[in-house]
Amino acid sequence: MPYEDLRHYLRVLEEKGKLFRISREVDKDWELSAVAKLVFRKIPDERRPALLFEKVKGFSTPVVTGVLGASRQVYAIALETELNFEEIFRRWSRAQADPVPPVLVESGPCQEVILRGDEVDLFQLPVPIWTVPHDPAPYFTSPYVIGRDPESGARNVGTYRLQLKGKCKTGIYFGNNLQDLRRIIDKNEKQNRPTPVAVVLGTDPVIGLTSVSKVPFGLDELAVAGGLRGEPVEVVKCKSSDLEVPATAEIVLEGEIPPGIREDEGPFGEYAGYMSRGGPSFVINVKCMTTRRNPIFQAFVSQMPPSESSCIRGFGFGVPIYKKLKYDLGLPITDLHFKTAGGSTAYLVISMKKENEGQPKQAIWGAWAVLPRFAKFTVVVDDDIDVRDSFAVDWAMSFRVQPARDIFIEPNTLSVPLDPSVPIEGPVSDERRALGSKIGIDATKKHDFPPIAFPPREHILEVEKRWREYGLHLIS
Repeated sequence: MPYEDLRHYLRVLEEKGKLFRISREVDKDWELSAVAKLVFRKIPDERRPALLFEKVKGFSTPVVTGVLGASRQVYAIALETELNFEEIFRRWSRAQADPVPPVLVESGPCQEVILRGDEVDLFQLPVPIWTVPHDPAPYFTSPYVIGRDPESGARNVGTYRLQLKGKCKTGIYFGNNLQDLRRIIDKNEKQNRPTPVAVVLGTDPVIGLTSVSKVPFGLDELAVAGGLRGEPVEVVKCKSSDLEVPATAEIVLEGEIPPGIREDEGPFGEYAGYMSRGGPSFVINVKCMTTRRNPIFQAFVSQMPPSESSCIRGFGFGVPIYKKLKYDLGLPITDLHFKTAGGSTAYLVISMKKENEGQPKQAIWGAWAVLPRFAKFTVVVDDDIDVRDSFAVDWAMSFRVQPARDIFIEPNTLSVPLDPSVPIEGPVSDERRALGSKIGIDATKKHDFPPIAFPPREHILEVEKRWREYGLHLIS
């Protein structure tokens, strides 16, 4: 049964022990971010919960974060599936192959409170500052921005950072010219027209997962979300435009992006763990704000990995590579993982049950073909190596690799977005940053190896059963 809204989903997370309530008052301008980042740093993925900050100093609105990607398990709960890469792949594939269009309803809870014109005050929302002292202002990190192609009429939903600039104004930043909403803005600017947008904050989780994922341009993300839910998303018409928004959203900002206007935006802490310089960017003028009574403000934990965005990104980028390698190329892939330390973009590990010596390199090139800007480091290991176990991967790298034979470097390839190792001054949108290099490593066994010097599996399993009998649970 699909989640009705964010509130229904939070109840399920809490029932499963994956939502932690913080009742102590926190300051949104430094404390909320610090708490969230330390939770991601100190609590392992398998135990990490989403966070609900019940009391934010100076505000009556609570803040929830980590609800889509506090951990891999939280991601699976959001998608209503098992934590299994194959099943997650199938869910996404079916949703895109058989989308369910949204259905328009007359009214919805997202419009229980309506503020227009001078009544709108974005400073009344508990928008956090994420990287003290570098961020110039509070930032919306989980907005689902809805626009419509002026030529085809196709709806687009995407997530872009919004800098809080005034009571009725935000910045909106695109790292490059290829973002779908940026294409829509360009079409309108050529006609000197503003671009109507609706910024949605807090929804049924699959809408958020779809907003941050790579969906082909022209395919309605709300229809893909309907495919994931198995039921259509109910939408209502905005109060100031013809755009439609999820009826059960917590908060909606209705506005437009004026043509020809650019303002400085940034710096901002990026997923690689470093500050980006930002640069001239578009703005959104907010005309109307609608909310539920007593809304909940949702935010993503991003910046230095591990983060919510790195967890979501790992699945979002891994699925198309998995499809290409296993189903299109027929390679014996068993698993893959974008390492969190690489922001789930720069470092990819693939495992396979190798059938011939050409397959590891074929897998490496296949991954680069799917996402040419990602996987700067790509390592292929045998299927006995857990791709999520950094020790196991390092062990394979150490003793199954001869560097002169098994490592190759490809210069002049597309670089990882926002990679600070590309030594170019200027804004992150500078096209000169687009060129970098990649390294491929075949860390599979090339010949018969001696037996592994470790107790047999059945003995290990028996000892694990007796762990408490030994008293070792007290120190582990």
